[in-house]
Amino acid sequence: MEIAALVSGGVDSSVTIPLLKEQGYDPVIFYIKIGMEDVPGYTDCPSDEDIEITSYIADKYDCHFIIVDLQKEYWESVVAYTIDAVKKGLTPNPDVMCNRLIKFGAFEERFGNQFDRISTGHYARIIENNGDHLLGLAADPVKDQTYFLARVTPQQLRKLMFPLGSLTKPEVRKIAEKMRLPSAHRPDSQGICFLGKINYNEFIRRYTGELPGKIVEMETGKVLGTHKGFWFHTIGQRKGLGLSGGPWYVVKKDVAENTIYVSNAVHPESLMSLEVPLVDINLLHSDFRLTNDMPVRFKIRHQPEFNFGKLRLEGDKVIIVADRMLSGIAPGQFGVLYHPEAPYCLGSGVIADG
Repeated sequence: MEIAALVSGGVDSSVTIPLLKEQGYDPVIFYIKIGMEDVPGYTDCPSDEDIEITSYIADKYDCHFIIVDLQKEYWESVVAYTIDAVKKGLTPNPDVMCNRLIKFGAFEERFGNQFDRISTGHYARIIENNGDHLLGLAADPVKDQTYFLARVTPQQLRKLMFPLGSLTKPEVRKIAEKMRLPSAHRPDSQGICFLGKINYNEFIRRYTGELPGKIVEMETGKVLGTHKGFWFHTIGQRKGLGLSGGPWYVVKKDVAENTIYVSNAVHPESLMSLEVPLVDINLLHSDFRLTNDMPVRFKIRHQPEFNFGKLRLEGDKVIIVADRMLSGIAPGQFGVLYHPEAPYCLGSGVIADG
């Protein structure tokens, strides 16, 4: 079996290589370059260290190593999606779209016909049953990354391998230490996909600029302060507002007026809802069907815990009716659906506004 192993230089993807070698595979290692060091003004996201570590791992395990430049594809797809979403007042998730459009999209288009499988360091599993490929939950519920993988297509899913799916993060660190990998003690990436050290707000600022507007108390209409642009804020946010007497929560954004509405109620009613409306549904298997009153587990953000509820179908829209009030439902983010009992993901939708 021919395997393309995507390695970023971090500890997770690095550990996949000795695991694949132990299983008798001889993967070709790919480093996907989408960082911004080649763009004027972007000097804080170098890939040199990542490439050096990945090259070392390739030499250590006698693997062919290829650097793939997908900067153009990344900017034309993921960056364009991100900027378009924030300008509409939505909350994008570049990491989710990077998986679909770049790691398993543009990369697959360029090299896919040469390989049977694409391996990554995601914490997830592929469940094979009678020829079917399902996106299964990882053994580590805290690190499980199925939320970030729920937008891949069924065709993409059939080619994926996740060697870390049965391991916990501490176990991965121990393997890295045992194998004396240079990434053993590297901190987990906090950046956008492969963008590394770039701060998200700084990333957005460079493309949207600033547009001062009012911060208004939802209950009273009182102007409490100013913000630098509605696109820097998301529903449910309670940090970075610069207001005293809090905590203050962002409960509404008026895009046309460039106004942020906030509340300091302990449980602001305007932040709470039983319903999560989803559009642009992506199911991970052609046999999956969503029906009225269908019970599901679901997530509206990356977190270990599941929410529970039932579905209500309204035309092209799927409404999740939760069994308890939820807060921080951010339009533009993704709602991910899971089987109510079995350990696999059904698919996802984009959270709609209202």
